[in-house]
Amino acid sequence: MAPDVKDAKVSEEMAKKFATEKETPYTRWVKSEGLEIRSAIYQPDLHTIELKPWARRGGKGVFLNHDASRTSNDAYVCEIPPGKQLAPQRQLFEEMIYVLDGRGSTTVWNDAGARVTFEWKAGAIFAIPLNTSHQHFNASGKDAARFVSVTNAPAIINAFGDLDFVFNTAYDFRDRFSGEPDYFANKGEQKGLLLDTNFVADAVNLPLIAAKERGAGGGHIRFNMAKGSMNSHISQFPVGTYKKAHAHGPGAYVIVMSGEGFSLMWPEGEKPRRYEWREGTLIVPPNMWFHQHFNTGTTPARYLAFKQEGVAIRNAQGVPKAWISKRLGGDQIDYADESPEVRQWFAEALARHGLKSRMDEAYQAELAELPPKVSQAA
Repeated sequence: MAPDVKDAKVSEEMAKKFATEKETPYTRWVKSEGLEIRSAIYQPDLHTIELKPWARRGGKGVFLNHDASRTSNDAYVCEIPPGKQLAPQRQLFEEMIYVLDGRGSTTVWNDAGARVTFEWKAGAIFAIPLNTSHQHFNASGKDAARFVSVTNAPAIINAFGDLDFVFNTAYDFRDRFSGEPDYFANKGEQKGLLLDTNFVADAVNLPLIAAKERGAGGGHIRFNMAKGSMNSHISQFPVGTYKKAHAHGPGAYVIVMSGEGFSLMWPEGEKPRRYEWREGTLIVPPNMWFHQHFNTGTTPARYLAFKQEGVAIRNAQGVPKAWISKRLGGDQIDYADESPEVRQWFAEALARHGLKSRMDEAYQAELAELPPKVSQAA
């Protein structure tokens, strides 16, 4: 089990000074839905996490929020009963969905009468176009369907405060959705690391692009669906390897799609905390905590990250600082600068599977391009 995270608890006297600011329009809305908000920093299994009845939508759900969710994004897991469907909904916040279990379909329509229906199954990724009406259907009469969704509802609900406005405004954003018949077709145009698409039918097996900047021969692909401000990426790394530690802003929901291993997460200056993962695990690094993912299984490890653009703190060239060496002023720790304990922990975890590290080539490749260390002297 992962160590507890410090929760910065203060005295009741101090807490009372901020009592009127504790609740927000967003948290009050979640409570009115009859659901609870749980910490998203680590959830071992989204397939089995306990859900509560969600009467308004006709399914079950739970919200999973990170440390700064009141100003950015949230997540929820939702289940559709066998042979049933969720109630139709429209909203002025964006939503990206990853299907965890089951199969079904979704219908999307606007006020102009344009309507599109597409089918999905476990492993699919798609986004709901802004303010379109939509309804999810479970295609199985035997098994429940379950998905995890990341939205920017907290910022939108808190900004407007009026739930009727957020959920019932009649306006079509035609530049985002005009009823194109192939809107949710399983296709897309590759633009560098970005795949321009609105639907991925099988994200678990989607081909990736080499991204040596993250270390150890990993693959990477990025998405920006339904012309929204939210984005996502998939990363994969080979057996016997691990990624470079890095830090970024809050709200990156990391969902393990395949493989097994562990992650280290820590605020600068503190000892790393360890979190074991496998397919279905959710990990959400707190704001500017360093985090590092290790593949200790017998197959490549792949994960999906849903996030707000605010997560990506960028340099003047538009490059996320989480991709740039700390030696250059970025927020990524080079292998050469990591704690010696990291390699020891990795070797010990691999040994339990009878495996050995395949990192020597990555270490050597980095040395050939390693920037010089900046002197800390005044």
